[in-house]
Amino acid sequence: MADSSTQASSATAAAHHGQGNKGLPGLVVGAIGVVFGDIGTSPLYTLKEAFSPHFGLVGNHDTILGILSLVFWALVVVVTLKYVTIIMRADNDGEGGIMALMTLAQRTLPKGGQSAYVVGILGIFGASLFFGDGVITPAISVLGAVEGLEVAAPALHSWIVPITVAILVLVFAAQRFGTEKIGKAFGPICILWFLSLGAIGVWNILRDPEVLKAFNPVWGFNFFVTHGWHSVLILGAVVLAVTGGEALYADMGHFGARPIRYGWYIMVLPCLMLNYLGQGALVLENPAAVRNPFYEAVPEWALYPMIILATMAAVIASQAVITGAYSVARQAMQLGYIPRMTVKHTSHDTIGQIYVPGVNWMLMLAVLAVVLAFGSSTRLATAYGISVSATMLIDTLLLALVARALWPKWRTWVLPLCVLFFIVDLGFVIANGAKFFDGAWFPLALGVVVFTLLRTWRRGRELLGTEIRKDGIGLDSFLPGLMLAPPVRVPGTAVFLTAQTGMVPHALLHNLKHNKVLHERNVFLTVDTLPLPYAPADKRLKIEEIGDEFYRVIVKFGFMETPDVPLALMRSCDKGGPYFDPMDTTFFASRETIVASAHRGMPIWRDKLFAAMHRNAAPATGFFRIPGNRLVELGAQVEI
Repeated sequence: MADSSTQASSATAAAHHGQGNKGLPGLVVGAIGVVFGDIGTSPLYTLKEAFSPHFGLVGNHDTILGILSLVFWALVVVVTLKYVTIIMRADNDGEGGIMALMTLAQRTLPKGGQSAYVVGILGIFGASLFFGDGVITPAISVLGAVEGLEVAAPALHSWIVPITVAILVLVFAAQRFGTEKIGKAFGPICILWFLSLGAIGVWNILRDPEVLKAFNPVWGFNFFVTHGWHSVLILGAVVLAVTGGEALYADMGHFGARPIRYGWYIMVLPCLMLNYLGQGALVLENPAAVRNPFYEAVPEWALYPMIILATMAAVIASQAVITGAYSVARQAMQLGYIPRMTVKHTSHDTIGQIYVPGVNWMLMLAVLAVVLAFGSSTRLATAYGISVSATMLIDTLLLALVARALWPKWRTWVLPLCVLFFIVDLGFVIANGAKFFDGAWFPLALGVVVFTLLRTWRRGRELLGTEIRKDGIGLDSFLPGLMLAPPVRVPGTAVFLTAQTGMVPHALLHNLKHNKVLHERNVFLTVDTLPLPYAPADKRLKIEEIGDEFYRVIVKFGFMETPDVPLALMRSCDKGGPYFDPMDTTFFASRETIVASAHRGMPIWRDKLFAAMHRNAAPATGFFRIPGNRLVELGAQVEI
């Protein structure tokens, strides 16, 4: 947890992402442009939601100062203290995010034990909720920005949803081109956005400096005392100010911890708070401004430029969440929680810039459906927050496990803070849960659906492996018998892909049965994913010679890497292994057809769901970058 280890891990992460040669200022600008997009657009709708009719609040002096105080201390406790100061030190080889934190926490527990299983369930449920957040963030950010049109020209109200839909379609359609060129403009645009937020805030604060009293936490306590027990529900609006806090941790591997911290302390936090105070000062002076305090706080001459800038910032916020969904999807693929999908790299320099077409189009359809169904940022705000707050609560629980086991010098003060974080996060969850029937059910339902898919795929893969092993033949007994009466040997190298290291691959048995030949050299290849972002060079490849030109090879990749099996095999000679001539090597793989059974490991509906997912999954050979013209696939039917 020391600063030196943090900097080392951050440097390692930056090197993995092709950013090792960038200076700290460049990384800070890049972090401001990507990492803070979500939390940076929260002023568009946070105070507007706090004074929406369903909370029944009146914009008087004490109420305004109370809400502003709650917003400020939420930013301090949840984002500054929890994420930026503490949790970003819990890096998994330089990577952050709930799945990286999950694997780090599991490493502190007995392998295969009940506690490790529970932690895995928590982590996967948190990742599932992230996709719910990924659907709502683009919708509410772009809607909130475009809604400035009805302040400038009320007659354009009917055009807000069509314009929002058009912008979002363009955003998702542009994903296949990558964000490398567009990303260079993200930093300056976001810096201009935050400076504008701060300037607008100062301009309004000068008109009523009374709002500066909100820094005193007493005003937050007085709010709860004055409004009674149901005042807890206002946390459902306050949480909107900290949405995107988890993204700071998730994107840590792209920029490192220091650039994110500097960007937050120096620019983002001050500008956000100035803007919230400015909106509060405006409402103190003009209570009618609660209908849209963000745009009402903008000088009339700057209204249209601010709408354009806000829309650009909302697009950047959407972009950050979309690319985050790609990264989470790739991590889940590598850890075996979702079927393999096509992953395309959109940058020659930065490995983290990827495009997953399947995730992109499913996300787009869900986002457009949300925009059309809710129609306004106010209605969407009732649905927003539950998935974010639940994810933050899970982060706190996992952080406590990591601190207890891995930070013996600091746990005496980190664990008590985890209790504080737990109370705050639980308050956010309860407040947002109260909005269940008003729309909060949607992200929860979406999270449950994604969680079911992830767990079904993981469990189905386990059952499939069990069935394959049940009917399999051990290599140790098979090969000596085969060599007693060896079949015809043909020139070349045959690589048989298998998930079971000690079993004879089905593809080999089918090849012997139907073709009645054996290649001159035969390799049993297993691809393994480590619970680390990147596989260490000394653990990448393990080669074992069995005899008679038979080899057992294990190739290991990290969960942030895109596996390239042919490239790894070509480097085997560096490890003292055989040389693989790409033009003389044939890959053999078995492709199973799943048959659902009512008397096996899962309910029949989950068996059928797994069979459908397996049928539509991208083949392992494509995922491992095995060329199609060097591949032979042999089918097998398996009942689960």
